[in-house]
Amino acid sequence: MLERKRRKSGKDHTEITFVLPSDSPPGPVSVVGDFNDWQPGVHELRPRKDGMRAVTVALPGEGTHAFRYLAEGGHWFNDEGADVLDGCNSLLRT
Repeated sequence: MLERKRRKSGKDHTEITFVLPSDSPPGPVSVVGDFNDWQPGVHELRPRKDGMRAVTVALPGEGTHAFRYLAEGGHWFNDEGADVLDGCNSLLRT
């Protein structure tokens, strides 16, 4: 479910694009994690021309970042394409 496009944006950030199908799960979906203080709505996935929805996030520094997706109705889910699944979180290494 995760399509990542890593681009260096300066010396201390890596841009990651989180991509999901446009209708699965239905309704709004946000990617939340340690990079946005786990705040829903800060990084909401938006429709793209290719029929998918995505959001690009600039992650600070090199390291490991925990994240999950939050869908409508309080439905939390992980990303099977993450670098590591650690308990209830997906982990991404930059």
